[in-house]
Amino acid sequence: MAEVLGVLKHPLDTADAVTKLRGAGFEDLNVYSPVPSHEIEHALHRGESGVRLWTLIGGLTGVSLGYLMTIWMSYDWPLVIGGKPFASIPAYTVIAFELTILFGGVLTVAGLVVHGLILSRDTSSAYRPSFSGGEFGCVVNCHSDQIPRVQELLQGAGCTEVRVVEG
Repeated sequence: MAEVLGVLKHPLDTADAVTKLRGAGFEDLNVYSPVPSHEIEHALHRGESGVRLWTLIGGLTGVSLGYLMTIWMSYDWPLVIGGKPFASIPAYTVIAFELTILFGGVLTVAGLVVHGLILSRDTSSAYRPSFSGGEFGCVVNCHSDQIPRVQELLQGAGCTEVRVVEG
């Protein structure tokens, strides 16, 4: 597999380049951007982040444990309550809400660590420090026989520099 790097100046040009490359059948793309760009995100079609699921699981775990813990404690330590029910859901909602926020927040941070640091190890040698300053980089992973077609598409999209990256 070869890596072809295209350097662009504007986010809309980068989104157009990604759209042209995806239209030509190249799906293994990486884009380096100094600023967030919705146009580039939509062109890449990456989908939603998996961190949302971690937050949902944390919130549901927190609310379940909040209610289970308080109901279990009220049955474990019986009090004379004058005919009222042992497990009073409205009174325990505050604790369940607090545990929802706590567990949701903790698992969100865990999801960010897993998805941001562990699962997305980028080993590309195409990164340059200028991609954090003002330039946009589009890296295409392709077979060696596809390199001329990728270079043609990137030059047609307005790249200031197109080169094959040695890995």
